[in-house]
Amino acid sequence: MKVILTEYVYKHGVAGDVVEVADGFARNWLIPRKMAVPATKENLAKLEALRQQAELHRSQINERVREAAAKIDGLEIVFGMKAGSNNKLYGSITSQMIKDAILKQTGVDINRRRISERPIRELGRYEVPVRMGDISPVVHVIVVREEELPAFLAAREAERAAQAAAAQAEQ
Repeated sequence: MKVILTEYVYKHGVAGDVVEVADGFARNWLIPRKMAVPATKENLAKLEALRQQAELHRSQINERVREAAAKIDGLEIVFGMKAGSNNKLYGSITSQMIKDAILKQTGVDINRRRISERPIRELGRYEVPVRMGDISPVVHVIVVREEELPAFLAAREAERAAQAAAAQAEQ
């Protein structure tokens, strides 16, 4: 019997596939559990409409993902942490901390599992990729000593102001 799967069925296919299965398997298992519907002309027409709707929905989701990726690509996040004399942190910068900093700075909420798995355990600059489907924007994470954080932020702001003044002077 030919059926249209409405969800993933092990060793048979994924939702939307038209497959040939044993009559008893279809009547007694797949159809009663709403895992499949018979492959009639009406159901095949509905399937095509669902595929078109799913493609439209998928393109809208991809556009939102691209917008979010554009917001966070190149974002610079600065953490002030306690560290020993060997530049090792007392603790680590986790993906949850990076996620929270991205949310605070841009308003983009990302699943922490999409951020690099390894925690940061030393002072320095790091490029952390964020997996967002086929796009992987990079977030720049800077880890400085807790007591050096205000001086670092002030120096960074002064540098940005100087760059802005230089840009205006060129115009």
